Amino acid sequence: MARWTSRALALALVLLAPLPALGATVTVFAAASLSEALSDVAAAYQRQTGSAPALSFAASSVLARQIEASSGADVFVAADTEWMDYLAQRGLIQPATRRNLLGNRLVLIAPADTKVTLAIAPRFALARALGGGRLALADPDSVPAGKYARAALSALGVWDSVAAHVASAENVRAALAYVARGEAPFGVVYRTDALGEKRVRIVGTFPEGSHDPIVYPAALTREAGPEAAQFLRFLSGVEARTIFRKHGFIVLKTP
Repeated sequence: MARWTSRALALALVLLAPLPALGATVTVFAAASLSEALSDVAAAYQRQTGSAPALSFAASSVLARQIEASSGADVFVAADTEWMDYLAQRGLIQPATRRNLLGNRLVLIAPADTKVTLAIAPRFALARALGGGRLALADPDSVPAGKYARAALSALGVWDSVAAHVASAENVRAALAYVARGEAPFGVVYRTDALGEKRVRIVGTFPEGSHDPIVYPAALTREAGPEAAQFLRFLSGVEARTIFRKHGFIVLKTP
């Protein structure tokens, strides 16, 4: 029964995750928070090489499990180190190609038309500010953005007061959408997500020490095709780094 359940879950993940474009020479699975930035990087790569990478965006957890279940990707870019570690422990990436590519910040957001002010500090009154509404988060049990959010709120002594009021989303972009549509009065997302959505505003930024550093590692998968290494190098190049900075990411030093 357990084996059947595991296989059924793997099949569901394969069916639900975005599919790469047919005929692409490089298939990239990347965290949902990279959607716009990595699309711009891929466009720059195509202009330079004439080759268009196929991009699939979803929660890092979904993509890692899809790679485990059926391969299908040449490059994986996660929103935390844990899901890259997950694949590394199973021999599904090429360890020598792994690099920490980007960083980000965690922010509290509200709909753009609200006037609420709320200082992020130990035991800040987030539960009271919700006013019976929900706090939008990516799934705090599996999705990196949600795990960072829970860690930060726990460190500040706030999690226990808001845990019962969480609107759990499948990925960080879904959490962002809850707030943008006015379905949740607050949400916790990456700074880059908030900067790209005019319908929300940043209420405050969580202290860096309240959660683990937000790191986006990238690596070639075990099944990577020959052009994938070229694209991975491009991700660390000057043009790609300029694009990532434009979208608000912190560019990390890479070998």
